[in-house]
Amino acid sequence: MADMGAFRDAVTAWAAGGSGDLAHELAARLSVRVAVLLEGPSDVAAVDALAESRGRDLAAEGVCVLPIGGAMSVGRYARLLGSPGLDLRLTGLCDEAERPYYARGFERVGAAQQGFFVCAADLEDELIRVLGVTRVEELVRAEGDLRALHTFLRQPAQRGRAPQQQFRRFLGTKKGRKIHYGRVLVEALDPDRAPAPLDRLLSSL
Repeated sequence: MADMGAFRDAVTAWAAGGSGDLAHELAARLSVRVAVLLEGPSDVAAVDALAESRGRDLAAEGVCVLPIGGAMSVGRYARLLGSPGLDLRLTGLCDEAERPYYARGFERVGAAQQGFFVCAADLEDELIRVLGVTRVEELVRAEGDLRALHTFLRQPAQRGRAPQQQFRRFLGTKKGRKIHYGRVLVEALDPDRAPAPLDRLLSSL
């Protein structure tokens, strides 16, 4: 039986230059109504974790949460998934520095400019700010990464940086770490204390 993962894969293949036939077929079969365009898989992990913590099944609601491989791809995905492509409602989450890419991509397909949400720096920064560095260090310890963190903090480039900046940089130092902690940090939140951009995104769906 086809699921939202199959639709996501079909869209990714379509965006890479393949046929859109399967994406059209699955969109109809799965009653997809919204596409959430996210820069990468760590953002997907965070959105999925928050939805689950609030008892929501986004796939069952016809919502496809999709990593697009960086903000510069948002225009291509918006053309395929918005109008005149599959004509889904578009939303998303991006870093402040990537806002112009999202704004142009959404504008070109007539999607609402207020339809996407912007993190002050990035989502990891938002999560660390809400949780606090002490709590984040506790989570790093619980995940078995404390030795790696201390090794990282001894690097000359980290001297003089604010703890929040250090933790944010640490999460990006190993492949897969940002994805893993995207879920870990969200699961550690109090249910009503999600970062504002993430909370507003989920509430909009």
